[in-house]
Amino acid sequence: MKPKPSRSDINRRRFMQSTAVASSMIPYFAWSEKSLASPLKNDRLQIGCIGLGGMGTGDAIDSVNQGVDVVAVCDVDLGHAESAKNNDKIGKGKADIYSDYRKLLERKDIDAVNVVTPDHWHVKIAIEALEAGKHVFCQKPLTLTLEENKLIRAACQKHPNLVFGVGTQQRSEGNLFMRAVNMVRKGLLGDITHIQIGIDGGATGGPFPIAEVPSNLDWDMWLGQAPKVDYRQKRCHGDFRWWYEYSGGKFTDWGAHHVDIANWATGNDTLGTGPIQIDGSDSKHPVAFKDGFPLVNDCFNTANDFAVNCKFANGMIMEISSRSSNGVLFTGTKGRIFVNRSRITGKPIEEKWDDGKYGDEDRVALFNGKPHEWHKSNFFRCVREGGMPVSDVFSHVQTMNTCHLAAIAARLGRSIQWDPTQETIVGDPIAQSMMARKQREGFEIPNLG
Repeated sequence: MKPKPSRSDINRRRFMQSTAVASSMIPYFAWSEKSLASPLKNDRLQIGCIGLGGMGTGDAIDSVNQGVDVVAVCDVDLGHAESAKNNDKIGKGKADIYSDYRKLLERKDIDAVNVVTPDHWHVKIAIEALEAGKHVFCQKPLTLTLEENKLIRAACQKHPNLVFGVGTQQRSEGNLFMRAVNMVRKGLLGDITHIQIGIDGGATGGPFPIAEVPSNLDWDMWLGQAPKVDYRQKRCHGDFRWWYEYSGGKFTDWGAHHVDIANWATGNDTLGTGPIQIDGSDSKHPVAFKDGFPLVNDCFNTANDFAVNCKFANGMIMEISSRSSNGVLFTGTKGRIFVNRSRITGKPIEEKWDDGKYGDEDRVALFNGKPHEWHKSNFFRCVREGGMPVSDVFSHVQTMNTCHLAAIAARLGRSIQWDPTQETIVGDPIAQSMMARKQREGFEIPNLG
């Protein structure tokens, strides 16, 4: 968590053994220095899983493989929930089924939850889970809007004793992405001047017919905060990401991974960092748009062909493109490297510029003082021990700022200005109005700020 490969594209077994012994905690954000995991309710961790489609089922199995018990499963599609309950790799028929996640959150015996719903549900469920005293593992992209970035950050600041992990598992890839990040951070490539991020093109399709809602699906609950519309099969389940109503298309789907790596490497993952200008003029959508909104409601509408240039205050350009090889190409004043889920290449790699400069201590440092291991193992370690997971909310919010800005600029087909300190779009009322969404009555997101 293709066009969109699943996380099974990564050989998870490579991460199951840690590569170092934990050293003293390296605080990643000031508030976390005294952060401790809240006392567990049981000797063995018990979790609830909210959202049991393909990715949700995979995350549930992954959790069980880390030595925890799935005691409850929840999905607005009863078929998904029943399939997970009866999956021998998850609950072996013992997990309780819920159709309303709020009932699951009321359970006092649940220590943590997996949230693996469509994107437009992530933040509301996650905040309510924190308020219920649960640790949270939530799939990427964590947010739907720039406003949601602030809401989830405020919620996590309010609950520093609860661990929140994000499903950006590329941060755990020691031989590929972590190695690239280490090289950039140590200046081995010189000053980074350009980053090419390939995230592939979005899907096209439609018009799709109105259909009868399946008897096992609560369509109104599935829609949640989004506008109420007729059911079309291609709006639901795995195809939700091709509709701006529920997602950001490839900008947030793959961008949540590759922009994250770029930001992590260059230090643009902390509060106040980010691009200052985002040019979406070279973007195409499968349907006509006006003022950033599609003119039809029966076709996929997220960008399918684009090259969005994000300019940073130091002059660095980050190009987010559907026309480049899937992965991240770092270009510096001394050299360049390319990295994706299958390879890391370039002269600095061939000549081993990082020989003796990337070892166990470096991996532990990237893991905020924890041993390098598979990202789900890291999450549950932090639940038990305290500390900040390698895939944390605060850096992810910075990534999502860039991803959402790219989507807004593409939707408008022009350049927009961003103030990363004030976290606002400047001098463009239409673009600024797209920082938030009107939430349907009854599905409002709590504001804990």
